[in-house]
Amino acid sequence: MKDYELFELGDVSLQSGDILPNAILAYKTFGKLNEDKNNVIVYPTWFAGMHTDNEWLIGNGKALDPEKYFIIVPNMLGNGLSSSPSNTLPPYHQSHFPHISIYDNVRLQHQLVTKKFGITKIALVVGWSLGAVQTFQWGASYPDMVERIAPFGGTAKTRPHAKVVFEGMIAALKADAGWKGGYYKEQPTAGLAAMGRVYAAWGFSQAYYLEQLYQQEGFANLEEYLVDYWDQVFLSFDANNLISMLRTGITGDISANTVYNGNFELALSKITARAMVMPGSTDLFFPPQDNEYETRHMPNATFLPIESNWGHCAGIGQRKQDSECIDERLKQFLLE
Repeated sequence: MKDYELFELGDVSLQSGDILPNAILAYKTFGKLNEDKNNVIVYPTWFAGMHTDNEWLIGNGKALDPEKYFIIVPNMLGNGLSSSPSNTLPPYHQSHFPHISIYDNVRLQHQLVTKKFGITKIALVVGWSLGAVQTFQWGASYPDMVERIAPFGGTAKTRPHAKVVFEGMIAALKADAGWKGGYYKEQPTAGLAAMGRVYAAWGFSQAYYLEQLYQQEGFANLEEYLVDYWDQVFLSFDANNLISMLRTGITGDISANTVYNGNFELALSKITARAMVMPGSTDLFFPPQDNEYETRHMPNATFLPIESNWGHCAGIGQRKQDSECIDERLKQFLLE
C-alpha cells in the first residue's frame, strides 16, 4: 500500500512554455492542521529523494513534531511519484518529458497548500539540497505567506561549478549503450552505476575519504565502499527521472522568472521571512561561501554552517551528530 496521496492538477502550463498533461503531485502529511491553520511546515524532497527520505527529521520530540505541526512533504516533480518521465503517458514520456524548473515545483506546491488545505500562512519551509533550493524559492515567490525558511545544504542559485558536476553525472549515465537516447526498455544499469561513481566524489568531502569515515558505515576499505554502495545507489531509480531532476537542479535560480527577470540580488532581498541558512562546512556541491553571499543580500538571514567532514551529505540524516545539530537548531528557530 502506498503511504502517500496524490493531488491532481490537470494540464499545467510550465515555465518553459510546455504543457504537462494530467499533472500530479505526490505528498505525505504528518500531524493535524490546527483550527487557525497556522501550524504548517512544508518540507520538499531533494534530488533522487522521496518523502520517506525526509522522515529522519520528523517525529515526536523533534523540531518537526507531528504533535505540534502539520507537516507537508511534497515530492519533487521527476522523482517517480509526482509527475515524471517514468509515469507520464506518451507522447510526454521518457525523454519527451518536458523541462521542470524549481519555480514550477514550488508553484504547484503552493497550489497544493492553498487549494487542497486552504492554508494562507506557513510557519516554516525547510529542505536539503535541491529541497533547499525549493525552500529559497518559497521565500522569494511567496514572501507574505512564509514566516521562516531553513534551507540546508543548498543554494538559492546553482553556480557554474555545480552545473558542471551535474552535467558530468548525466554524461556518465548517457555513455551506457543501453541508454538508447532515453527510450530504453531496460534500465541502463552500467550508466546508473557510473553516475553513482561521479556523485561519490562530490557528495562527501576530501576529509571524509582521507579519514576513511566510510568505515563508520561498515565498509572495510574504499573499493568495497565504492562497489557495494555507490555502484548500487542509483540502480533503483529510473534513468530519465534522474536526468529530469538534474536538469531542474542545473537551472535552479530563484530569480529565473518574470517576477525578478534574472536579478538574483533583488530576489534575495525580497525574502523577508526569517531565514536560517545552514550549509555543510565541507560541501562541494553547494559550498558555504555561496550561502554566505546570499545571506548578505537577505534582510533577515542568519548564516550557520554545519561543521562536518561529511560534505554535502551532512544533511542527509545518516550521521547522528549532524542530524542532531540540524534538529536542535530548528527547534530553537521555531521558538523565535
